[in-house]
Amino acid sequence: MIEGLEALYMREVKRIYRSIYMWIMIVSQPVMWLIFFGSSLSGLPKEVLISFFHTTNYIAFILPGELSVSMLFVGMFSSMSLIQDKRFGYMKRIFITPVPKYYVFLAKVFGGITRGLLQVPILIGTAVAMGVSLNINLISILTLLLSLTFLGMGFSSLYAIFTIRTSDWQAPGVIANLLNLPLMFSSTALFPRAFFPSWLAAISDVNPITYSAELGRQALLTGDPNWYYLGYLAAFGLIMLVVGSYLTNKYMQAE
Repeated sequence: MIEGLEALYMREVKRIYRSIYMWIMIVSQPVMWLIFFGSSLSGLPKEVLISFFHTTNYIAFILPGELSVSMLFVGMFSSMSLIQDKRFGYMKRIFITPVPKYYVFLAKVFGGITRGLLQVPILIGTAVAMGVSLNINLISILTLLLSLTFLGMGFSSLYAIFTIRTSDWQAPGVIANLLNLPLMFSSTALFPRAFFPSWLAAISDVNPITYSAELGRQALLTGDPNWYYLGYLAAFGLIMLVVGSYLTNKYMQAE
């Protein structure tokens, strides 16, 4: 039966590699964020960067944050893919086979994670080309990849949960407008917690993007990751995956 999950996942992977537009988006969107937004605070005095950002280069600070935010957006694309399969009748063909419903959900989630992880070497290479000094070794890269995997697992699952019972094309966009910006700006992906008012800092303390961004900075900049952060992300990702699998089996329809 596991072959069914593998086949569904490989279909998601092939959809990524066969779409030139998907590759344009995978490469251009995060790179433009890193170049343009990352350069927006390049004029800050080094004393301010060291005091608040704990680095002399804002691009180094934003790199793990941008990678984390990218995993948030791939969740939206996973839910869009789910609706597309419903609208074009693919889901009907799957549901008449012995493959469990939650395999479809898992394939979408793992496909979203794969799409997000493809951006890691692209963004790291861009940052290095822009003169950022990073602590790159086996432990730091594995820590970064694990944190992003759990983050992508959580958000891909969450977005898919919201679209299990709908075939409306507009649903992922509406959900993204409601969730993406609040989650992004209530995290430390772009700015340090010291800049936040107390109510925003309280939200940041439970926001998974904060944990991923901070863990990525610790891995790539200081080489001293806090493993509690990784545990928090693992709990978030696995809980969302289990909840999503259960709800998919119970509620998802072919259209």
